Amino acid sequence: MADARASSASSAASPTFDEVFCGLLPRLYRRAVMMAGSRQSAEDVVHEAYLKLAARPQRFLAHPEPYAYAFTAVLSVARDTYRKDRRQVLVEGMEGVEEAGAGGGAGAVSGASGGWDGGVERRQAEIEAVRLLGRLSHRQAGIVILVDLDGYTIDQAAKIMKVHRGTAARHRARALDRLRAFLVESEHGQAGR
Repeated sequence: MADARASSASSAASPTFDEVFCGLLPRLYRRAVMMAGSRQSAEDVVHEAYLKLAARPQRFLAHPEPYAYAFTAVLSVARDTYRKDRRQVLVEGMEGVEEAGAGGGAGAVSGASGGWDGGVERRQAEIEAVRLLGRLSHRQAGIVILVDLDGYTIDQAAKIMKVHRGTAARHRARALDRLRAFLVESEHGQAGR
């Protein structure tokens, strides 16, 4: 009887797999959207990562940084999904993503006057970030997300991605160079209109 109380008390004190994972969901969804390109794809990626981690919950719970462990699973699933989707024939381009951020309604009008725009400007910036990160390899996007958005150091990001520090730094440098080149291209394209 005392053993049953002790085991139930210890399980009540330590969080369950679902509690820890659900606590990370908002952050994982935001990062998955940046890698997958759409909300629906991100939900699928996070769900697949959940299933992957749920197969061995003790590893996830024992990890010193559960977010890093979960992010690695999300990155892996996103990369696998990208590889699978790349082999399929594309029917439509990315025009739908750009159009989704263009509609602002009344919020866009108030944004033009310098006031609060209802979050339209932020949403357009997020769409642009997703578009740009989508042009990078998954490793490059992963390193940029970890270092530049999540605030990890290069050493921490390399450990999370399971690569050497120099490899992580090289991926990040190449990613930032490509992002700068994409921005210069888009500025020249807009100037020519």
